[in-house]
Amino acid sequence: MYAYSIMDISNLPVLISLSVLILSIIIHEVAHGYMANWLGDPTARLAGRLTLNPLSHIDPLGSVILPALMVMSHVGIVFGWAKPVPYNPYNLKNQRWGEFLVAAAGPGVNLIIAFVFAIIIRVTAAGGVPASFIEIASYVVFINILLAIFNLIPIPPLDGSKVLAGLLPAHLERSYRELGARIEQYGILSMFAFIFVFVYLLSTPFYALVSWIFTLLVGFQL
Repeated sequence: MYAYSIMDISNLPVLISLSVLILSIIIHEVAHGYMANWLGDPTARLAGRLTLNPLSHIDPLGSVILPALMVMSHVGIVFGWAKPVPYNPYNLKNQRWGEFLVAAAGPGVNLIIAFVFAIIIRVTAAGGVPASFIEIASYVVFINILLAIFNLIPIPPLDGSKVLAGLLPAHLERSYRELGARIEQYGILSMFAFIFVFVYLLSTPFYALVSWIFTLLVGFQL
């Protein structure tokens, strides 16, 4: 599965935000692999992908070239992805919920990270810790919320499509998967079409939702 992210960096320090984003994407991908391994599929483990080493997860186009071009062009938004952690759904012990659990593991771990750092912020904010620590921790919370919510959008190949498929009745699940397969046939073209629609139609309510969840967790606005 791929971990995708599209991020408005116009109000964030670029170096810090990109560093947090890359690490969060890697953790997202590793979570998919660990869940698959726990459910009986060792594909990711045998491929050496259950590691936080960035070199094992960087996709030259999605992790380096495209984000760098978008930063240099000053468009204010960065889009990128990591290499998918491989897994074989037929190896999963739970065939009913296996794919759902593997797909949900990535966004789920991002939400856990956001929640943990939000608690840290609330506990330490009044304790005289450096403002720079609170600032960086805030970026961790915001970016992990963003990564989780974005990947839960139910459009293939985002994780949300498999999460939704796992929740649908059998007859609707088949139709939904067939639709997803047709969309994925267009590969990266369908993804860029989605980016265009997202940027011009969905970005405002999306960032409003992410900001609302962030404020709910930490108690202040970024």
